[in-house]
Amino acid sequence: MLERLQGLRSQAERELAAVADLGGLEAWRVAFLGKKGALTLALRDLGQIPSSERPAVGRLANEVKAALEQAYEARAEALRRSALAESLTRGAIDVRLPGRLQALGYLHVSTQTLREIYAILGQMGFHVLQSPEVEDDETNFQLLNMPPDHPARDMWSTFYLNRPGMLLRTHTSPGQIHAMRKYHPEPFRVILPGKCYRYEQVTVRSEYMFYQVEGMAVGYNITMADLKGVMFSFARQIFGPERKLRFRPSYFPFTEPSAEADIDCILCRGKGCVICKDSGWLEILGAGMVHPAVLRNGGYDPDQYSGFAFGMGPERIAMQKHGISDIRLFFGNDLRFLQQFA
Repeated sequence: MLERLQGLRSQAERELAAVADLGGLEAWRVAFLGKKGALTLALRDLGQIPSSERPAVGRLANEVKAALEQAYEARAEALRRSALAESLTRGAIDVRLPGRLQALGYLHVSTQTLREIYAILGQMGFHVLQSPEVEDDETNFQLLNMPPDHPARDMWSTFYLNRPGMLLRTHTSPGQIHAMRKYHPEPFRVILPGKCYRYEQVTVRSEYMFYQVEGMAVGYNITMADLKGVMFSFARQIFGPERKLRFRPSYFPFTEPSAEADIDCILCRGKGCVICKDSGWLEILGAGMVHPAVLRNGGYDPDQYSGFAFGMGPERIAMQKHGISDIRLFFGNDLRFLQQFA
C-alpha cells in the first residue's frame, strides 16, 4: 500500500507538470483529488490492510494528499498568471498610433427649428421667457376665459394629475398670464416655448407630446395689423419669400378676434396630401388680439392696453421646411432619421 501511494504521487506530479491550461488542470484535479479520483479510491482499500500497518499508511496518505493539493494550488496560480500575461500582451495598446476621433453630438431637428424661431422673432424685439409645464386649472383654463363649464375646454384633451386641480399644460397660452404678471405695468414682447401634452390619438400629423411657441405683445395701440405684419415677416424668413400665407377667421376663448394662419403645403405644392388633409394648405399657427378679460386677469387695463398673441408648432414648421411627412418621426428615436439633420 505504501508503494502504491508513492507511485500515485509520482504519477500525479508528472501529469501535473504537463498540464498546459486551466481546463487541463481541472481535469487533473478530478482524476486525482475528486470524489472518484485515484487517491480517493486508494484510501478506500485502507480497511483491507493489517491494523499494524494502518498508522503508517494513513500518515503517508495524508502527506500525499496535502502535497498534491499544494502542488495543485501552485500550478493553478502559475497558469492564471500566464493567462493574464498572454492576455495583456495580446491586447496591448500601441501608444504611437493616432487616437480615434470621438463622434460629436448634434442638435435635434426640433431644437434647430426652435432656435431658428428664436432668432427670427428676436430680431423683432421678442425675448424668450420660460413657463411651467405643470399648471393648475385656473391658469391653464379659467384665467384664459374658460370657466369650469365652458364648452371650449373640449378643444384640449387634458392629462389631469393625481393632485386636485393640477394638470399637464395643454398649450403654452397659460404663459400669457405669467408674462403679464411678471412685466405689469410695462409694455412687453415675449415668446414662451415649451412642451405641451394632450390625450389625443397619435397620427402622422398629431402627437400626445409636442412643442409650441407662444408669442405675445402687450402695449399701447397695438392692432391686428401689427399681428399680421409680424406673421408675414416671420413666414417669409422661415419658409422663403415664395411661400403663400393666408389668414382665416377662427375661434380661441382667449383672443378676440381670432385667426389661423396657413401656408401653401410644401409637400404637395398645394395639390393636396394626407398632411394638409387634401386642402393644399397647412395650418402653422393660431393667433388673435388678446381678449380684454385675459388682459384684465393679467393685471392690464384693457381700456388702456391692447395686445396680440400667437401660438405655433415647431414640428409642423420643420415638416414643411424639410419635407417630413410623419410627425411621429420626431420622437421615434430612429437615428436614420435624426442623423439627416446633423
